[in-house]
Amino acid sequence: MPDVFVNYRTGDEESVATMIARELIRRFGGERIFFASNSIEPGHRFPVELVRAVEECEALLAVIGPRWAEVRGADGRPALEVEQDWTRREIQTALDRGILVIPVLVGKATRIDRAVLPDDLRELADCQYRRFDHRNAESDLTALGDTLARLLPELGAKDRDARAARERTEAKSRKKSAQDAGHIRMRTRDVEQRVRGGIGNLNGDLSGTFVNEPQGPVNTGPGHQYNAPHFEGDNTGVQFTAGDNSGTVHQRFERERRRSDDGR
Repeated sequence: MPDVFVNYRTGDEESVATMIARELIRRFGGERIFFASNSIEPGHRFPVELVRAVEECEALLAVIGPRWAEVRGADGRPALEVEQDWTRREIQTALDRGILVIPVLVGKATRIDRAVLPDDLRELADCQYRRFDHRNAESDLTALGDTLARLLPELGAKDRDARAARERTEAKSRKKSAQDAGHIRMRTRDVEQRVRGGIGNLNGDLSGTFVNEPQGPVNTGPGHQYNAPHFEGDNTGVQFTAGDNSGTVHQRFERERRRSDDGR
């Protein structure tokens, strides 16, 4: 069952109707869009197929160009005035059944003039329309497709463009997550290297707090405090500070100085 029926008049912007149908078929799938020249199989009776498709669709697009009301039939009369005119019958059927009808005004076509419409199509003049301009064909086709996807949820569920957009967003999200994880691993590695370079190898229970280059006693709360080596003055000694929150223990190892005056 088609969701959208593309209605147009031969001799008035049928090329635009073809463009619209092709774009909608690309985006939503051929089974969802009815376009007479594509949707009716050879040998099938087109009057029956047209009526069935209109009656079963959810929305009808009436493609209307500048000559839509002026095209004449074989008898010389304006085709719109003939009750059996298929363009007229399709729109009339959709209006009578309460189907969503969206006029698509092409090019220089202005708002539909109620005065040129037969009585059974007067309601068409009240329907909100969309515009299509060849200069803005791509954006106008996109806007028309977006409108249909929003108004017809079942059709929107088949929207290939929306699915592709979601997949791109998900791919970007996965890439960002991978990059963030890589940055975290790099930072973790950097911290580990700084710790190893600052305090050397520590064995046993390393729970507590590591402080790099302490400038004095530091109270860090419960647990041991490990301070990286701090070099002071000349190279005559090294001070290593360790302890917990109860205080700080200083151990200083100095090189023995040879002093001739104390005999040591």
